[in-house]
Amino acid sequence: MNRALTIPYTLNERLVRGRVAFDALFVLAGSALIAIAAQVSIPVPFSPVPLTLQPIAVLLVGVVLGASRGAAAAVLYLLEGASGLPVFAMGRGGAMWLAGPTAGYLFSYPFAAFIAGWFSERGWGSSAMRAVTGMLIALAVVYAGGWSWFAALTDGRTAFVAGVAPFILADVVKIALAAAMLPFAQRAISPRG
Repeated sequence: MNRALTIPYTLNERLVRGRVAFDALFVLAGSALIAIAAQVSIPVPFSPVPLTLQPIAVLLVGVVLGASRGAAAAVLYLLEGASGLPVFAMGRGGAMWLAGPTAGYLFSYPFAAFIAGWFSERGWGSSAMRAVTGMLIALAVVYAGGWSWFAALTDGRTAFVAGVAPFILADVVKIALAAAMLPFAQRAISPRG
């Protein structure tokens, strides 16, 4: 009898299974961070888009978890919100929020997290300046997604004035703060940390 057939799985398979569980926990934690950041929300009087910490959370999740896990966390966040969990800004939930004026921002989150993670995986998180540059590029994806969806519902100028311009300065400040926190976050998640 072949001994390999009697062992349910090899040590390598156990390590892979452990890695999958490890990755799943980080994806869950990433989606939770995005959901918590969404609750830090300030309505903007002339815009249907509130000022939240969501975009910076999406970028941090991507940078810290990497492209695949970061995008997965953002997709999980969208699925949680679509299922009715109150994870969207101001405690909202339900599929209808994925068709409203802020849907373009929401749909851009997996792409932005992936891009931020992609840059991080290539060493862009190793210095503050490179991390900021990578996160600004990923933030541009969020703005492009939000603007294009909102523009389809209104017009390009209104979408920019109400959906992009009011948030640029605040998002640049948030990215600078995130870049400062990045080394601590990466150490906390590192297997050696």
